[in-house]
Amino acid sequence: MALRVYNTLTKQKEEFVPREPGKVKMYVCGVTPYNHPHIGNARPFITWDVIRRYLEHRGFAVFHVQNFTDIDDKIINTANQEGVTWDTVANRYIAAYFEVMDKLNVRRAHVYPRVSDHIGEIIAIVRRLIDKGYAYTIDGDVYYSVEKFAPYGQLSGRSLEDMKAGARIDVDERKRHPMDFALWKSAKPGEPAWDSPWGPGRPGWHIECSAMALKYLGNGFDFHGGGSDLIFPHHENEIAQSEAYTGETPFVRYWLHNGFITVNEEKMSKSLGNFFLVKDILAHYPPEVLRFFILSTHYRSPLDFSDERLAEAGRSLERLRTAVENIRQLEKLPGGAGGEQADVVRRAAAQAKAEFYAAMDDDFNTALAISVMFSLAKEINIYYSQVAAGKVVLDAQALAEVRDAYFMMADILGILVKERAGQTEVDGELVAGLMDIIIAVRQEARQRKDWATADGIRSRLAELGIILEDSPQGVRWKRR
Repeated sequence: MALRVYNTLTKQKEEFVPREPGKVKMYVCGVTPYNHPHIGNARPFITWDVIRRYLEHRGFAVFHVQNFTDIDDKIINTANQEGVTWDTVANRYIAAYFEVMDKLNVRRAHVYPRVSDHIGEIIAIVRRLIDKGYAYTIDGDVYYSVEKFAPYGQLSGRSLEDMKAGARIDVDERKRHPMDFALWKSAKPGEPAWDSPWGPGRPGWHIECSAMALKYLGNGFDFHGGGSDLIFPHHENEIAQSEAYTGETPFVRYWLHNGFITVNEEKMSKSLGNFFLVKDILAHYPPEVLRFFILSTHYRSPLDFSDERLAEAGRSLERLRTAVENIRQLEKLPGGAGGEQADVVRRAAAQAKAEFYAAMDDDFNTALAISVMFSLAKEINIYYSQVAAGKVVLDAQALAEVRDAYFMMADILGILVKERAGQTEVDGELVAGLMDIIIAVRQEARQRKDWATADGIRSRLAELGIILEDSPQGVRWKRR
């Protein structure tokens, strides 16, 4: 089955055909670092991390670019309020971005360009747009003339006539059309500025992504991603200025946009008091739970955030984690000829892989892919129970096939990292050794029929998040 993606530009699913065989170039709009990342920031970056993981798994050489908008009104306002420089603010929150994204197991992009490092490229593009008649200057400002670009509105599905009719009275009446947008802004007091042919100033918002995408990915590339709120005007304007500058189409082959996040079914906003920073969420929930929660809904669908839904995600993730623990227990047992049940496990692994690929090939449907993992986890748990009860003999090859399939899915989704790695760290070995001692003490108490001590040990461990499970093969322990 070929990979099909929903292209915002054409409003339909299309078969993915890379610009260059075997290679994928992608650009994802990054954050404006004026504050700590919020839950709405986390969704696109987790989404694109999984997209990249899957493309690489299918054999593509991926080149991933994600920018930082480090020159912006919000950054400037924050800096002025604090009495620091704009780059101090930007650097602080870029570091904060990496801190939480690393915890969420989001792999680093290959390049993280900043606006402030690409002023020369931006000026060169603006100059050429003026020379080609797509832009005009007014008192040190430069505007893009949307009427000069015939396809304007193609991404958002809007017409210039409707835009003009719905536009509010613009404070800058110098513009030729209400939808004309700034490529270069003349300097104002208290703002950073750079020299340009039109006088000191700074770039407009939209031109930055065109400059950085064109520099690192060329005149055309495969994927451009971001939140649905960026479709208009940001991405619409990117197309207009980029294609006018290069004279080539398309600027981007496939536009992918993730859906909005609501909080208890209300739009997230500071004014409503339901604005959640990732660092605050991670103070109450493990990072993997937040990642799993986001991936449990298809990226284009709305995602409602609440404590109840996060708690449910945690319980669901624990079910997947139990399957890994059962795999690890089976790996410790001697194997033999597995017989009919081994064939059942092999078929389950093969079917799960096929269904997982089908889900991901259908516009990166992580929600469906996760349901496939649950089905395979169920088969793993059944197999473990049968082997543990002595009903069937462990087949090592069948176990390896089901393990490899299950771990492949988890790796693409970026979950169950510690469990898949096993207890290989020194602290892990120490904990395992201490647990062996505690379990031995409890078993001795049980043999003496000292139920108070045995139950007390179990209760105290439970308070620490450690669960003891009695089985025919002995006592197992796991973290809750």
